[in-house]
Amino acid sequence: MTPIVVNSNALKSMNNFKLPENLGFGSVLTPVMIYSDYQNGEWGPLKMEPYHDLSINPTMKVLHYAQEIFEGMKGYLSPEGEPLLFRPEMNAKRFNYSARMMAMPEIAEETYLSAAHAITHLSKDFIPRESGSSLYIRPFMFATDTSLGIKPSETFRFMVIASPSQSYFKPGDLNVYIERHAVRACPGGVGTAKTGGNYAASLKSSTKAAGFNCQQTLWLDAIEKKYVEEMSGMNFVAIKNGKLITPELTDTILAGITRDSILKIAPTLGLETSESKIRINELLEDFQSKKASEAFACGTAVIIAPISKFVEENKTEVPVSISTGEWSMKIRKYLLDIQEGRINGPQGWSVKVKKTY
Repeated sequence: MTPIVVNSNALKSMNNFKLPENLGFGSVLTPVMIYSDYQNGEWGPLKMEPYHDLSINPTMKVLHYAQEIFEGMKGYLSPEGEPLLFRPEMNAKRFNYSARMMAMPEIAEETYLSAAHAITHLSKDFIPRESGSSLYIRPFMFATDTSLGIKPSETFRFMVIASPSQSYFKPGDLNVYIERHAVRACPGGVGTAKTGGNYAASLKSSTKAAGFNCQQTLWLDAIEKKYVEEMSGMNFVAIKNGKLITPELTDTILAGITRDSILKIAPTLGLETSESKIRINELLEDFQSKKASEAFACGTAVIIAPISKFVEENKTEVPVSISTGEWSMKIRKYLLDIQEGRINGPQGWSVKVKKTY
């Protein structure tokens, strides 16, 4: 693992840290952060400091040209109280894929993982014990060149922060608005990168969705607007005729690690899987005729959240799942049992956290 230069005040800052009664999601931050700066074609040392605001130049390229990427990871506690990470190497690989897509430098997986292990180990006493809650870990990188010229930055900062968090959605909370007009990502673009611009593209629609009492938008393909792609911050899965179906990956869909994990464990639970194009109108008809029985969102933050109903702009509503959907809850429990160390999953999925500082 890459060594970390530790500011002694960072360790002291943990002594007086206490969790509030109501955590929410992503609102409470542990009082440390880890970072490294890239300049002259190489990364500097990893450094750990007390959590603090950043001082930035108004011309910093990230502010004007959105050259930035991020990841979402989670730290869990095993029944024995050991901190665990779930498939962290997959996050490191996807982070570097996003970097390549955004003309940014890759960072050694060893460095990425060292930072993730360090902040999780340091925060282990503040990982919530309630099942489904976790330490949400946010690695990110942004351009730091100071110039208004439009060109890729040559300097960057990599950072990792962490937030003890409760579940993203409560059961029964997820109504989904079907977006038939706006587009999240186009073929040939950066829809597969985990970059803020892809999420910014969803915000206008999220405001519209909220007007229909929906918490997420379901996006369709950019060309024909016929095929299901993903939601604003998570992948889409449905159960049809006893089979798990999900849109096949394209260059406009983020390759979710939770999605990949579900596809790998579903057969273990006796559920056949299929990755293919899903026509939105056919899907709605399948729910109305009961050929389709459940749909759910999946992602690192949300884990698995059953979709209650789809809502159209004309206010048509199509009921989808109950909050205790048979398969969604079965898969969610099995996945959490692996993540939280109650059962052994595939080799390398549940990783014991190391002290790397």
